[in-house]
Amino acid sequence: MSSPSSVTLRQLPLFPLPEVVLFPKANLPLHIFEMRYREMVQTILASDCCFGVLMWDPATKETARIGCVTEIDHVERLQDGRMNILTRGLKRFRVVELLKKKPYLVGLVEWLYDDQPDRDLSGLCEDAVCLLTDVARLSGRLTERIIELPGDLPRQPEELSYWVAANLYGDASEQQALLELQDTAVRLEREIETLATTVKELAARTAIKEAFA
Repeated sequence: MSSPSSVTLRQLPLFPLPEVVLFPKANLPLHIFEMRYREMVQTILASDCCFGVLMWDPATKETARIGCVTEIDHVERLQDGRMNILTRGLKRFRVVELLKKKPYLVGLVEWLYDDQPDRDLSGLCEDAVCLLTDVARLSGRLTERIIELPGDLPRQPEELSYWVAANLYGDASEQQALLELQDTAVRLEREIETLATTVKELAARTAIKEAFA
């Protein structure tokens, strides 16, 4: 990966997806059936296996300019030419210019990095993990299932902020806003606020459920 201080431009095949926001380290399974995207995947597999995922908003008919590069990890080829692929997010990018629109989008992109924090973010990480633990515990009580946080939950601030954004949000527009932030502390603080609200809501619902059990 190039250093954040340098500007690296490259051409990248782009795949707009309705209300899908991909984050670094997150898995994204895709079913490839359109001819143009079959062609795109074939081209990608012959090179570095990477393409860019951008969120497309069905309401506004607009495609985001900031997305995430993803790499193809596995391909299942079906008899009729369709494919099931498993991809994994790598790093964020910003579209500088669209170079080609047919048969699929190709853009000139630059990598996007968070600014270097000017303070220790370990306290924010601890608060986020504590709230995540409460969400898992209360969700388990509410659904009468054992829910645990993954053993490989990221502990570094930026990676943790991506994990929370990818796994705890159901609204694509909010996820896109978090993806576009370049301040790790602000992203974590915004997520902590959402997690705290979620804990309160789950606690209330759990109390009501157990009161009438």
